[in-house]
Amino acid sequence: MANYPIVTVTLNPALDLTIQLTECQLGAVNLAKEGHLFPAGKGINVARVLRDFGERACVAGILGEDNRAPFDDLFKRCEFHNHFLYAPGETRTNVKISESGQRVTDINLPGLSVPDAIVQDLEAVLDRLTEKAKLFALSGSVPSGLGPKVYAELVKLLKQQDCDVIVDTSGKALQAVVEARPDIIKPNAEELAQLAGRPLANREEQETVVRQLLEKRIKHVVVSDGSKGVRWYSRNQAFEALPPKVEVLSTVGAGDSMVAGIAYGIANKLPIDETLRQATAIAAMAVTQVGVGITSTQTLNELKQQVTVKPLPFSL
Repeated sequence: MANYPIVTVTLNPALDLTIQLTECQLGAVNLAKEGHLFPAGKGINVARVLRDFGERACVAGILGEDNRAPFDDLFKRCEFHNHFLYAPGETRTNVKISESGQRVTDINLPGLSVPDAIVQDLEAVLDRLTEKAKLFALSGSVPSGLGPKVYAELVKLLKQQDCDVIVDTSGKALQAVVEARPDIIKPNAEELAQLAGRPLANREEQETVVRQLLEKRIKHVVVSDGSKGVRWYSRNQAFEALPPKVEVLSTVGAGDSMVAGIAYGIANKLPIDETLRQATAIAAMAVTQVGVGITSTQTLNELKQQVTVKPLPFSL
């Protein structure tokens, strides 16, 4: 276990209402198999998986004051060090409809309109946390009221304190954060294409974009591509991990679980191939269940044994 806490930052958390059904019929009454409402957010999900690994996790970000109770209860139950700031209003609710055919439909409600001034307070919180923590995972979208450069500004602050930073975001926020040179970014194939500003038809085209990112002095680019696997690129080596075949119940939280696996490997100085194997296994476990977390260490170890990791021919 790392000898310092890992900090996860979530700027736009949510109460997630996850619904499982056979098939969603638009314009009709649908009978769900089951549903769950729970406090979530990408960085919070990362922290939950890290906790299951036995890591000390600090959570930070911005929450709504009016419906904070479910989040506060979760943080207490998970023994997180809570450094969230609370803004007037309610944290958003997201609806995720997961069908048996593996199709997932997201309905995201508007979130808080966060005043820009709160970012200064958050920067002060993170600056204090750098005295004890040296690894930060910044995850998720940007709430209304904050510009797309907010993650980039946070990365600059953390890099000035010699911290390692993992970023998992998309769209304009990802475009902006690239210039701040985080240590690791984790786009999926679609997000990588958005970053490039054009469709990427194959791996060769994806790797052209990856090279451009590495040349900007981002140390690692981890590209997740669903059932096709995960590829980890750095300047002097690259690996591909092929996930095991599992029965998919819900893909919600799989990316967050992968980020947690990456953070665990970095914090504990594991080799890249081993970190990638573990992160891929955790993501595979996530899709077999509702919600995030390591529900069985034995199952996770079995999944790790089924992950194939191999080096890729890659160079700048």
